[in-house]
Parts: sequence; structure tokens; C-alpha cells
Amino acid sequence: MNSGVEVDRNLEVAERLLRSAAGEGAELAVLPEKWSALAPGHVLAGLAEPLDGPVVAAVRDWARELGIAIVAGSVGERIGEGERIANTSLLIDREGEIAAVYRKIHMFDVEVGGVVYRESEHEQPGGEVVHGTAGELEVGMTICYDLRFPELYRILALRGATAVTVPSAFTAATGRDHWEVLLRARAIENQLFVLAANQHGTAAPEFSSWGHSMIVDPWGRVLGSVPGGDGHAIADLDLGELRAVRERLPSLASRREGAYAWPVEAGEHA
Repeated sequence: MNSGVEVDRNLEVAERLLRSAAGEGAELAVLPEKWSALAPGHVLAGLAEPLDGPVVAAVRDWARELGIAIVAGSVGERIGEGERIANTSLLIDREGEIAAVYRKIHMFDVEVGGVVYRESEHEQPGGEVVHGTAGELEVGMTICYDLRFPELYRILALRGATAVTVPSAFTAATGRDHWEVLLRARAIENQLFVLAANQHGTAAPEFSSWGHSMIVDPWGRVLGSVPGGDGHAIADLDLGELRAVRERLPSLASRREGAYAWPVEAGEHA
């Protein structure tokens, strides 16, 4: 998707794409990060809703009507009475119930491509690793910048995840060099499926997202992708192949936990 500040338009596009995917047999669909509104932090704070608001209600209705599970990318969740929000991803089951709630842990506070991003000015980071069940899949939940923190993905794999979702608004400046490399690395090292839905194109005032949404298998092969524009990728996720990969190359089973010590905080001079 190429979301902007117009929530109604974004919902129309999301519904159209979900209906298209369901019509091709999709059983689980993943929307991008901030799919219902992509805008500066102070604008998102004004548009944020609680989880019983109309945006989440719409996704629950779509899931129930289409009979599919949906990872509602991420939405701005109003928390408390202040102006800070959570960047929240929801796993909605095919009955339209909220099966899991993940709040983005890692805040994107960087300067890249000449643009300054400071998510922490308006967003409250989460502190919980989350996974949920969708059919035969155990779905680990992450959002965008989380992709650069491999320990999160390893924890999800060790807790039983067979697929990880990565709804994103990954920038064009970093995406051309890092997006596919990181997605395939997370799939290979944790031997699971990676389902990455990314924003594409530009959004006001100066956001530029890389697109190239893709589905990656546990061997690191790209099973489907969206090379440009609005659209969806679709693929069969073969859990038998996942088990075969883990048996042929048992890197998860070969871990020697007793040999590892979690490093002390290195501080700003790391």
C-alpha cells in the first residue's frame, strides 16, 4: 500500500487488496505498518484510536466476512489520556476476534536519506515479545525497525514461531540495500517463514518507502513478491518443508546455550 493521512481512502485500498487476496485463496493476510494512516507523529497522535475504535472494527469485520486471519499491520493505538500512542500490530482470527496484540518494541529514531525520524517523541515502545496462532501457523509478531534486532526473532523461533510477520514502512534510502538481505537473513538463521508487507512510494511530508513486499521461506528463498505499486504477494507455506529444513540443517537444535553469556551494556562508546 501507499498510505497517507486520509484514513477512509486507506481503508478502501486495504479492503480491496484483502478481498483480492482472499479470492485467490489466502488464509492469512498481512497489511503494512501504519496502513490506516501514515503521517508525521503529531498527526498520527491525533488520528489514533483505542483498539475498540472503527479502524480495528473494520478489520475484524473483514476477517469475519472473508473467513481469513489478518495481521492488521500496525495502527496508531491511543493509550491513556495523553498524546502518546503505541504502534500496534494485531492478529485477528477468522472469526474476527483479536488473537494477539503486539506493540512495537524498537523506536525508529534515526536520520536517513536526509530525513529525521523520531518515533519516540510520540510513540510509547512496547516491552513484550508476542506470538499467536493462525490455523497451523504459530505467528511471531514484529514491526519494521524490529527487523534489525535479530535477538527478537531468535526468541520468537525458540518460543515456537513458524512464521514471523514484518509489517513495515521501511525507507527507500535503506531498503534498496538492506530490506531483502535482512528478511532473508532472519528467515535463514531462524528457519521460519517471513511475511513482510511494506509501504511503497511517498507520503507527506517527506516519507519515501521502498515497497517490495515479499514472502520468504525457511531456506531463504523468496516465494512471492510485489515489485511495485499496490498489490499482494501470495504463496503456500509448507510446514513439511520447514520441518525438513530444520532436520537437514539443525542449527536451532545445535545451539549451545551454556556457552553464551548475554553481554553487558556497552553504552554509547560501543
